[in-house]
Amino acid sequence: MRIPRLGCCLSLVILFATLAPLLPAQEASKRRIVVRTAPSYPSLARGMALAGVVKIAAAVAPDGTVKMLDVKGGHPVLAQAAVNAVRQWKWEPSAHESLELIEIHFSPPE
Repeated sequence: MRIPRLGCCLSLVILFATLAPLLPAQEASKRRIVVRTAPSYPSLARGMALAGVVKIAAAVAPDGTVKMLDVKGGHPVLAQAAVNAVRQWKWEPSAHESLELIEIHFSPPE
């Protein structure tokens, strides 16, 4: 009896999802930030009186520049402002690429 391709693919996805917590993950680094641009509070967020935390995972190249950003949590309006700011950040140079976990706190201006 042959297993349909879709069933086989689904089985592999379930297997990887089950084993993912057991696989070694890239650990977050704590490289020093040398250039930090403050995020601007979006005008749309001001009208909604939004406050909160945006969590971002940043892949940082050995030269300290941002290679990739992945928003892990936060309101989408605030997340876009956080991403725009973090793209401009620079970290100290390192021998290897690193993963930096960032939390940016937003509160409405008074």
